[in-house]
Amino acid sequence: MASTDDPLSIALFSEMFMADQLARNRLSRALPKGMELSHFSVLNHLASASEEKTPAQIARVFHVTRGAMTNTLNRLEWAGYVHIRPDWDDARRKLVSISPAGRRAREAALSAIVPILSETVREIGADRVRQAIPVIREMRLRLENEG
Repeated sequence: MASTDDPLSIALFSEMFMADQLARNRLSRALPKGMELSHFSVLNHLASASEEKTPAQIARVFHVTRGAMTNTLNRLEWAGYVHIRPDWDDARRKLVSISPAGRRAREAALSAIVPILSETVREIGADRVRQAIPVIREMRLRLENEG
């Protein structure tokens, strides 16, 4: 049975949660007007995808419900940033791809947030950040596998 007094774990996750909240707030303010962090994240994912994705596939990547992803995709479609079409092989499914306007919106968002991210890494030091990434990645993978 785990102890309720685990200062190392509590300190680590407290710092991660606070850093996450601060990063989300700072990046959200820097994004182009009307774009939310969830919109950018989906556009960024689709921009690197080699093929169309189903809404369910995208929802799994972001660990959100299909309903939440449908809402995000509908907003992106309304803005003209994604194309959603029926799957011609299975009419029950839809396929999503990024549009040229979506690629431009992603580039504009990257232009706004990369300087913030780069400055933070520069201030901490690239070598220290490189050392932290494998630990954070392993934590993520362990948490994913437990869920």
